[in-house]
Amino acid sequence: MFASAFKNSATFIILVHNHPSGSPEPSETDIEVTKKLVKIGKMLGVWIQDHVIIGSDGYTSMKAHGIISNKLIQ
Repeated sequence: MFASAFKNSATFIILVHNHPSGSPEPSETDIEVTKKLVKIGKMLGVWIQDHVIIGSDGYTSMKAHGIISNKLIQ
């Protein structure tokens, strides 16, 4: 995903994935991976603005849940 961001000169990206189970709530793994990707993105200068999980019961924004912050301070 970061290679695609670099290729397109993007400095901000939004991650999206689905949960076929239907529940849009983030798993512990979703949260851990997202936090790691945010740290890596900051080091690379590509800021992750949100990570949205889609399920048949709706969607969840990790930004809205406070898992991702808008702070541009490393």
